[in-house]
Amino acid sequence: MKPNIFEELQWRGMIFDRVEGVQDLLAREQVTVYNGFDVNADSLHVGHIVPLIALARLQRFGHHPIALAGGGTTMIGDPSGKKSERPLLPLETIHANADAIKKQLAHFLDFDSKRNPARVMNNADWLTRLNMIEFMRDIGKNFTVNYMLAKDSVRTRLEREEGLSFTEFTYMLLQSYDFLYLYDHYGCRLQTGGSDQWGNITAGVELIRRMRGEQVFGMVYPLITKSDGTKFGKSESGAVWLDPARTSPYRFYQFWLNTEDRDVVNYLKYFTFLERTEIEELAASVIEKPEERAAQRRLARVMTAMVHGETALERAEQASQALFGGDISGLTAAEISDIFSDVPSCELPRSQLEGGLPLVDLLVTAGLAKSRGEARRSLQEGGIYLNNCRAADASQLAGVADLLEGQFIVLRKGKKNYTLVKVLG
Repeated sequence: MKPNIFEELQWRGMIFDRVEGVQDLLAREQVTVYNGFDVNADSLHVGHIVPLIALARLQRFGHHPIALAGGGTTMIGDPSGKKSERPLLPLETIHANADAIKKQLAHFLDFDSKRNPARVMNNADWLTRLNMIEFMRDIGKNFTVNYMLAKDSVRTRLEREEGLSFTEFTYMLLQSYDFLYLYDHYGCRLQTGGSDQWGNITAGVELIRRMRGEQVFGMVYPLITKSDGTKFGKSESGAVWLDPARTSPYRFYQFWLNTEDRDVVNYLKYFTFLERTEIEELAASVIEKPEERAAQRRLARVMTAMVHGETALERAEQASQALFGGDISGLTAAEISDIFSDVPSCELPRSQLEGGLPLVDLLVTAGLAKSRGEARRSLQEGGIYLNNCRAADASQLAGVADLLEGQFIVLRKGKKNYTLVKVLG
């Protein structure tokens, strides 16, 4: 039986809504499909992975994906799902963001396929060349104001006190034109996106019907939320980015590892290419042995390897073990700082270590003991660790040789009571 991408997406809970006929279209022929991505930042974040993975799934089933960087539409700003108008970015920033994002798309899409290679385009290439009078005459006449006002992205903003600028109001026309352009030049017949894009996508479908007399299609994915109602893609330190300079592989790994039991099976369906049988086995483990967190570990491993590679995954796993007594001797200064950024810390002049500093004094300085007597008892009881190695000698000294990357000492009392000593000078 021929594999069916629509049924695959449906099983994974990926289809929120679609134009009637999409299922038959995908089963009948290999179609060109595009998904647009704003370039408001120089990196995509985990919220973008749903449409990216969906494009990749479509490609694996033989369809022809186009990832469209919104270099032109970002100059206007999409009002969909936004409470207020975004600040407009300088043109040079938008161009730089588009170039940076193109590189990240290669983590998901195959640009070297001989059968159906993925393509990256930038709508600035055609939108910035438009003549305003011709555009309003040829494109704008196909949309009534009543039609545009009925769209959720417009109506919800008009209900707010600050309203909607004319600039944002035109966004729907520009995105519709993108669909028309890609239909005319590349035979694109399917546009996908998040459910907040439904109004813009169906407007493009209508434009092509009016101007070309042809039927094209749209399909949207659900906007991912956590089971507790909070926004997906946010951590305590902010958005979770795909750029390792913004979100380290360790933090990226931890984001997925910390997924709630109620969410993890859905995330395995949405974000990974794991087969149905393996996901069902992991789902059973969540119910039968939740303490083992096998599903979360599998999710974290798959996503980190996909975005950052196997080497970064190994480093992230080593870093994760550091908080549970694992080896930290091979970690970089940046990794140590990242791992222990949320634990108490203190600063110490390097000069105090050069002659050897009694560990009992260091424990008091670090706040892990109230007095030298308490520090000595903790050492004698075997509850103190220096760089995750047990320190049982009450007379032990801490010296320059103990420094990690020449600037850190990690102290631990018991299993989880850490302090990071930052050595200056």
